[in-house]
Amino acid sequence: MGNSRSLKIEMAPPFWAVPRKGRKWVVKPSPGPHAIERSMPLLIVLRDILKYAETGREARKIINEGKIKVDGRPVKDYKYPIGVMDVIEIPETGEHYRVVPYPTYYLKLHEITAEESRLKPVRIQNKTTLKGGKLQINCYGGRNILLKGDEAQKLSFKTLDTLLISLPEQEIIEHIPFKIGNLAIITWGKNVGKVGRLVSVNRQWGWRRSIVTLEGKGGKQIQTTLDYILILGEEKPSISIPGELMP
Repeated sequence: MGNSRSLKIEMAPPFWAVPRKGRKWVVKPSPGPHAIERSMPLLIVLRDILKYAETGREARKIINEGKIKVDGRPVKDYKYPIGVMDVIEIPETGEHYRVVPYPTYYLKLHEITAEESRLKPVRIQNKTTLKGGKLQINCYGGRNILLKGDEAQKLSFKTLDTLLISLPEQEIIEHIPFKIGNLAIITWGKNVGKVGRLVSVNRQWGWRRSIVTLEGKGGKQIQTTLDYILILGEEKPSISIPGELMP
C-alpha cells in the first residue's frame, strides 16, 4: 500500500481524477469517516477536480492555511478523506459543493447554495443507550449525536432512517424514516447514483446480504444491497441532487 503518506498509483481507486501516466505514487487518505475505496483525499479534490492548484505543494499550502471547510469546519489535513454527502466550502470564493454518488463517476461534486451547505443527510447505523437515559445515535461516517433522556423517549429513530442535520452544530432538522415508498439513492456498487422509490426489502443475515428494490426512471426495477441505500426524502429529496439523477 506504499509508505505512510502515499499509495501506489495502480492501487488507487479508478474514479480518482488523477493522471496515471508517469506517476508511481499518489497521496493516500488518512483514516477517517470514509473508507479509502469510497473516498478521495482533500488534496485530489482541490487540485485535480476543482483545479485550484497545479501541484500538490500548492494544494497543501491552501489546505494548511484553513481555506477549505468540510461540513462547516476548516480542515487542514490534505489527506482528509472526502466521501458521500460531505459538504465542501471555499469561503474566499463563496463556492459550496456536496459530494454525491453518481453513475460511472462514483463521486461527483454538485454545486449547492450557501443555505443548503448547512444541511447534511446522515444514515443511522445503530443506537446506544448511555448512563442517565441518554441515547447516542451512531451515524454513517463515524458521526455521533447525543440525545438527552427526555428527547430520546419522544423520538422513534430506527437504524437505516435518515436524519437531516445542521452543520456544524449537528442539530436534527428532519427525521426521514426508512419505509416503502420513500425516495432513496444508491451510494455505491454497480448502480451507484441511481435514485428511485423503495419498493421492497428482502431481509437476510446482515445488510450486505439483504436486497433492496427501487423503482427508478420509467418504472425500471433497480436492485442493490441494503448497505448501499440512503433515504433522501418522502415526496421529494431533502437536499438538491443533480436533476438527471431524478426518476
